[in-house]
Amino acid sequence: MVYKSIFTALTDKALVKPLLEKASALAADYGAHLDVLCLGVDRTQVGYYYAGASAAVIQETMERTKAEAEELEELAKAELTKLGGRWSTDSAVAQLGDLGRHVAARSRFTDIAVLPTPYGEGRGLELEPVVEAAMFDGQVPVIVVPDAATPSAKPKRVVIAWNESREALDAIRAALPILITAENVHITVIDPPVHGPNRSDPGGMLAQYLSRHGIHAEIDVLSKTVPRISDVLRRHASEIGADMIVMGAYGHSRFREAILGGATRNMLEEANVPVFMSH
Repeated sequence: MVYKSIFTALTDKALVKPLLEKASALAADYGAHLDVLCLGVDRTQVGYYYAGASAAVIQETMERTKAEAEELEELAKAELTKLGGRWSTDSAVAQLGDLGRHVAARSRFTDIAVLPTPYGEGRGLELEPVVEAAMFDGQVPVIVVPDAATPSAKPKRVVIAWNESREALDAIRAALPILITAENVHITVIDPPVHGPNRSDPGGMLAQYLSRHGIHAEIDVLSKTVPRISDVLRRHASEIGADMIVMGAYGHSRFREAILGGATRNMLEEANVPVFMSH
């Protein structure tokens, strides 16, 4: 499969130019159509207003949010006209708690989503549910792109985070069009189990599977020398000069990830290369 329809969502004027540049570049590489959803987000959670809130206040909030969505769409159209390629835009208004429905409705009919890192300075609360909605509700793989990185359809070196989980294998299958074009693929296994069917050859069956797609993958077995799995992965990616990390998302519940942290959340907080995720 080749990605022919790419989705992205805009919720912040500051991200219009950098995000569309990255998404458009990837769409151009694949000869794909870029679908852009411009979301005006009501961050005041009008549905949970204090008792006695007037209809006028609610109406004013919705009008302001609608104006933000329309402004985002106009900015997006201007930027996309300069960038060229095949694209379309749409706008919508949503409360913070209702983002998933709008994102899913548009993203589910695309092949992949390109979205900004949801955490960090200046990032709005809506970016995390947008990423999650695309993966969970839209059921599309997502490339999360840090500010200083640009995704490529033909990365030179890709790190696969492999822990034998369903989520990891789903991400690998979804990333096959990228892995096939990569020059080097590194299956990275951290502290493989000492008991189990693959203990003597961790990553071997995956390497065999990839080889049948014409992908020659190296297997890197690493020790967890620092407290967090994400730190081991990021350090390894940096050491070998990787252009992308492929990993399964949210092996634990999203609630547990949010409260306690986890490889998914930690990676999204601190990644400096594009992260390809699927669930």
